[in-house]
Amino acid sequence: MDFQSNEILNSESFKCYAFWSGILVLKMVFMSVLTGLQRFRKKAFSNPEDLILINQAQIKFDDDDVERARRAHRNDLETILPFLIIGYLYVLTKPNETAACYLFRIAGICRLIHTLVYSIIVVRQPARGIAFWGTTGIMIYMAVVVMVHFYS
Repeated sequence: MDFQSNEILNSESFKCYAFWSGILVLKMVFMSVLTGLQRFRKKAFSNPEDLILINQAQIKFDDDDVERARRAHRNDLETILPFLIIGYLYVLTKPNETAACYLFRIAGICRLIHTLVYSIIVVRQPARGIAFWGTTGIMIYMAVVVMVHFYS
């Protein structure tokens, strides 16, 4: 590893990125658990072999609570995975460390709020939309910074 990579890996912006990435990955794992718990609670499974796990369970693809958890998890996959990639590339641009840490914190908190208002304590719009666009706006900004930095 050369000096420049050590410098980036030891930077505050990389530490913030790594911390918030860890939080968001754990949150995605939690969403898998939440979906499974909803399936057991509502006795609504999607695979025939799962029916032996609980009495009176049935194949059911339209349970509102299970589907809400699945949609929230899918939204995480659509948002957090790109965040992990663009966040890492953004750190490679050697951004202002304070600004980078704020961006990672705000994006992470927005994703936590999104999950809270979408699948745990359901809150009507615009709460979920604000949380979604908070993260998305930050990702767009970071993508533009990355493109400009590496194009020149």
